[in-house]
Parts: sequence; C-alpha cells; structure tokens
Amino acid sequence: MRHFRKIGVLAGLALSVSAAALNAYASEPTVPPEPAPFPAEGKIKYVARDSILEFKALPEYNEPDWVKKNFVDTGKLPPVKDRLPKEPLVFKTENMPDGIGVYGDTMRHVIGGRPEGWNYGAGQTQGWGGIDIGLSECLTRTAPLFQVEAKDTEPLPNLAKSWEWSEDGHKLTMHLIEGAKWSDGAPFNADDIMFYWEDEVIDPNVSPLGGGASPEAFGTGTTLKKIDDYTVEWTFKEAFPKQYLYTMAYPNFCPGPSHVLKPQHPKYSKNTYDQFKNAFPPEYMNMPVMGAWVPVEYRPDDIIVLRRNPYYWKVDEKGNQLPYLNELHYKLSTWADRDVQAVAGSGDFSNLEQPENFVASLKRAAEKTAPARLAFGPRLIGYNLRMNFSANGWGDPDARGQAIRELNRNEDFRKAVTMAFNRKAVGDSLVKGPFTAIYSGGLSSGTSFYDRQSTLYYPYDLEGARAGLAEAGLKDTDGDGFVNFPAGQAGGKNVEIVLLVNNDYATDKSLAEGVVGQMEKLGLKIIINALDGPKRDDAHYAGRFDWLIQRNTTELASVVQNTEQLAPVGPRTSWHHRAGKDDQLDLMPFEKELVDIVNKFRTSQDNDERVRLMKEYQKISTEHVNTVGLTEYPGALIINKRFSNIPQGTPIFMFNWAEDSVIRERLWVAADKQQKYELFPEQLPGKPGEKGPLN
Repeated sequence: MRHFRKIGVLAGLALSVSAAALNAYASEPTVPPEPAPFPAEGKIKYVARDSILEFKALPEYNEPDWVKKNFVDTGKLPPVKDRLPKEPLVFKTENMPDGIGVYGDTMRHVIGGRPEGWNYGAGQTQGWGGIDIGLSECLTRTAPLFQVEAKDTEPLPNLAKSWEWSEDGHKLTMHLIEGAKWSDGAPFNADDIMFYWEDEVIDPNVSPLGGGASPEAFGTGTTLKKIDDYTVEWTFKEAFPKQYLYTMAYPNFCPGPSHVLKPQHPKYSKNTYDQFKNAFPPEYMNMPVMGAWVPVEYRPDDIIVLRRNPYYWKVDEKGNQLPYLNELHYKLSTWADRDVQAVAGSGDFSNLEQPENFVASLKRAAEKTAPARLAFGPRLIGYNLRMNFSANGWGDPDARGQAIRELNRNEDFRKAVTMAFNRKAVGDSLVKGPFTAIYSGGLSSGTSFYDRQSTLYYPYDLEGARAGLAEAGLKDTDGDGFVNFPAGQAGGKNVEIVLLVNNDYATDKSLAEGVVGQMEKLGLKIIINALDGPKRDDAHYAGRFDWLIQRNTTELASVVQNTEQLAPVGPRTSWHHRAGKDDQLDLMPFEKELVDIVNKFRTSQDNDERVRLMKEYQKISTEHVNTVGLTEYPGALIINKRFSNIPQGTPIFMFNWAEDSVIRERLWVAADKQQKYELFPEQLPGKPGEKGPLN
C-alpha cells in the first residue's frame, strides 16, 4: 500500500535524518542546489559597534536658523539646549559615510498601505513604508547592526542609554535617557515605559498585533518595575537572557506617550478597549512622538506629511540637533508604484522587493541621467506558504476548516505539498535571470546562521507527491480531478483550501496564482482570499485561514531579532500555530523540538552553541516541513542620488527595513542639490489633536 520509495543515506547532509523519516520520502531529499551567482550584489563595509554612537553632553547645540528665528526668538519654544536631554545621543562622524550634514529638504516616500491610526501600542498600523519607524523610538536599536560583524553584535542603546546585569543574571537594570521630551514638550520617563508594559503589553485585552509586543516575547514570568524616573528593572526566570535586548528594539518595545494615551485607557476611563484602540484615528494630528518627525497632515488616499520634531534628542558631534531633513512625505498609492516613482525620480526612496520590477529598474539605474542609485543586497527576501497547525480552536474553524487543519498536521500531506512545487518555475514566473533561488523554507540563506548542509530539500516530484496524498488518505473519489476527504469526514467533499494573501503586493498575488496552478495538478483545490493589508492582517492574527502566503519576517532574516517567532514558544509567538481560547498549544512532536531549540538559543551565551542550535533548528524545520518555502531573492535599495550618508551595502531588510538601517535622521542633502518639495516650510508640529502644523 505504501507508494514511497525507501532510501538509505542522504549524501551531503551534515546532520543525519532519522530512519523512520526516511521511509516517508518519495524522492531522495537532499540539500538545496547552489544558487546562481549574482554579480550585482552590494558588499557591506563592516565597522566597530562603538563607532556608531555615544551619549554625552556637548559644549553647545545648534538648530535650523528658521527654528531659532521663528520659534525660539519669539518665545514659542525654549532654546535648543533646554529642549535636549542631559546627555543627548550623539552620532559619531567617523561612522557617517559623508560626514556631518546641513539642514533642509524633504524625503518623499510612496507606500501602498493605509494608516489605521496612531495608537501603535494597541495594535494600529500607520500604513507601513517606514512611517512608524519615523515616529517611534524603542528601548534598543538593531537596524544599523547590519554593518557590525557577528562577533561584535549586540543591540545599540537608544531610549535605554545603558544597562547592567545582576551577578546571577536574572535582573537587568536599564538606565533611560534623562531629560528627553516628547514632541509636544512633555517629559519622557519611566512612567511611559511602565504604562506601555502594564497597560498594553501584558494587558490581555490589548492586542499588540500590527504594532507592539506580546508578553511572551520577553519570556514566561518576566516582570518589569520602576526604580526611579529614569531607571527600570527587568526580572527574568532565565539567567542572562541577552536575547531579549534584541526584542526590546523595533517593533516590540516602542512606548507611546502615556500622558496622552493613559486618559483613554479603560483602566483609567469609561472607554471600552475598542474605543481606546481607536481614540487616535489617522485624522488626529500632531500625535506626540519620540521619533524625528511628527504627523501634521493626513489626506485620505493622498498623502501623510511629517515635520521635524523640535524636541528630538539626538545630535551630531558638532551639536547640530537632528534630523537634518525638515519633512517626510508618504504618498498613498501602491507598493508597485513606489518602485516606479523612485526609479523615475518622483519618489526618493524604495525597497525594491517586487521582482517583477527588477530588470526595468536595473536598466534605468544604469543610465547616466538616472536620478536614483540602485544597490542589491543578499538574498534575504523569501516567501513561505504557512499552514495553520492549530487544531484546538484558534480562529473557531468550521467542520471543513477543522478537517484542513488535521491534514496540515499530517506529515505525509505536508511532504506531498512541498514536493508538488516546481520552485524553479515559481521563481522564473516572477523574474528571469539569476535573481531567484530554490528555497526550502526555514532560515533565509542571506543570514549568517544559515547552513546549506543542514537544510533539507524535497525535489519536485509530482508523482511522488500524489502518492503522498494517497498515503494521507486522500483520493479522487468522484472523478473531477480533485481529491476528496475520506467518507465521513467533511462530508467526503473535495478538499478545498482557503489561501490567505496580501492583496497589496503583486508578488504575493502572483505566487498565490502559482500555488493554485501547481496544487491543481496535485489534486488540491485552492481558493484565494486576497485582502488588503490591514484586513489580511486581521484575518491572519485571528486565525481565519487554512494556508497563507507570507513574506519572511525578521526572525528568519536575522535570527537574533524576534527569535521567539521561530517556534510556538508561547501562546501567540508563532505565525501559523497559536493557542485557542484556553491559551493551550497542541504541539506536534517536531514542534516541541523546535521550541526547545529556540528556548536554548535565546538563553545561550556561547556563540558556537548558538550556531549549532540553529543548524539543528534548520534541519528539523525543513525535514518536517514546518513551512513550505516558495522562492527567495535579493532586494535592492533605491534612493535618489541627492541624499548623503547612505551606508555601503545597506540591505533593504535584515534586522529591520532599510528606512531604519540607513538612519534617516542623519541623512542630508547638499545645499546646491536641495529641492523645494516642503509642503509646510518653516513650520513645526502643533498641539496634539489640533489640525496641521504650527506657524
């Protein structure tokens, strides 16, 4: 009855596969083929971690002349020295590719998302495309670490200027910047940290999804308390869990203004939690932020405008208050249009991540008259097909949905699905050339933790895949070309699988169509549910999906950031296996192994052990088809040539997106290249909730 061929030793695999698992393979699993060389890939220039920034007081401070003239000299603002903290964050000149800059100009972004509101900690998105990164600051910062060698990698200080561990490693004392202020002049202190932790992160009625963190991201049983206005103390069950320093960076620990948020929270008002979440809609202007720019204008389906924060707490070594750029624009269009406008020069910045645009963009960038420069990075953009593994209630599935989840948990079924994908055809359907590579799933090949010899690849084998479906109990009993559930299960009907897709991206939709076509050959009927970003996220986070196509997130690209998302280590950490209403997880044996590996990785202080653990993770994850890899390719940073201080080899995505990696607050434009794009010249943010900037 078994249709699979029994095989022996797997040549080339550094880690052996169990004998029991070998019996389940149709074709000999192997390592993924070597990807084609990609000459256009940029090279990163590595620097020492301590060469990037420091905290210290400077003899004097400066700001744009128009701010002093229009606001300080008229009494509308205190002098700049009184608006800065006791010891500002100072970016070092030696790490600035083009040195200290000059004030002026605008950076024009184009995005495909739409803002839900400004209550980031309660789960509202600001539309993506770098908006939230421009507004929010977090305890630590990781995006610039792409230029730091692995042996020197530890998160950079940010809102937390320093920290130290107790002798036993269970307590972490963090010292916050002293005297920093929100963009409306209100003081920033430990009360903001504690409101975020107590009333958003660990409040079970506040959903962090779309922004913020879940409590298990910092470890089970973790507590946080205020010591004084500028000191907080973490207590962990594990000893020296330095991994959580990465979790305290974007997007997980970026507190909001408690003096504005707290009065709207149900604990302190008569509001419901929905009313709290939606108390700051996109039309609410001048939301206080700790970031370099403040939202001052919102026109639905048109534009979002951010102006410089007069209380921003970072400077250069000459004491010039940052940012150098006065204004940011976010034109509300489509993600594909972002690439087009950046290449054409009508936009200034794009993460070229949709391969359909690669060839045309390369050709245009090669022209002498091209307004933008284009630089590819490593293959860090991957797409996975994720199957919903929760069989105990996440999303309240009906009988059909429950039957699909039981299939998803069947290893014969998962292996049949992965063997039915012709990954070369998938990649070629997106773009011809040496861009895409065979991707089995699991860690991105561009991360330093990736090990090809520990990666299991099931080659394309449609006949073997069909035999695998039969092994899983699925046969076409009515002769219509699609397999049916066994009699008595889901009415014996065709196996119909709903595939959740992000409608905002052409690549996602193209891949979804490829899944439909390739699964039809296998005998599975796939129904696409394509939703716009926020609605797609809502359906995903609520568990209303059978399968979903997801672009890789930071845990697969950097490993050290958001590591808890690599496995269901808590009720809500995994992207495709979360707990039901009882907060219990029904883990499969291989998932328990992954959880154990991830927990050991997060607490290990031994770099060699961490490397070994990730090899083991990769082997188990790909062997048991934790996700079905679809394709992998590089991205390219497109930026207008007039901008200075772009670090060499900046990837569009590693620890975070390139909007943060380039450190936008220190980008500048030479005076003779500046353009008159500002919509609100010589204006600053107004009062919270009021319309428009302050004249």
